Amino acid sequence: MSEEPEVLLYGRSGCHLCDVAEETLNELARELRFSLSKVLIDGDGELEKKYGEQVPVIMINGKVHDFFRVDPERFTAAITKLA
Repeated sequence: MSEEPEVLLYGRSGCHLCDVAEETLNELARELRFSLSKVLIDGDGELEKKYGEQVPVIMINGKVHDFFRVDPERFTAAITKLA
């Protein structure tokens, strides 16, 4: 059995798109096996420089998967491929 894919959501506090992305990922987590963590980039100069204009940023196993929104079908396909 392989390890669960690790999903990381980079976002900002007060970011509506970030909240929607997190909600979508939480819904998908009920059906799919993956670990989810969230990192707020607020105040982190390096992360703000790297992702500031693109949040939310969704990473799967350390690689950028998507920006701005979670496409449930695309995300499911990516996670399923790793399972």
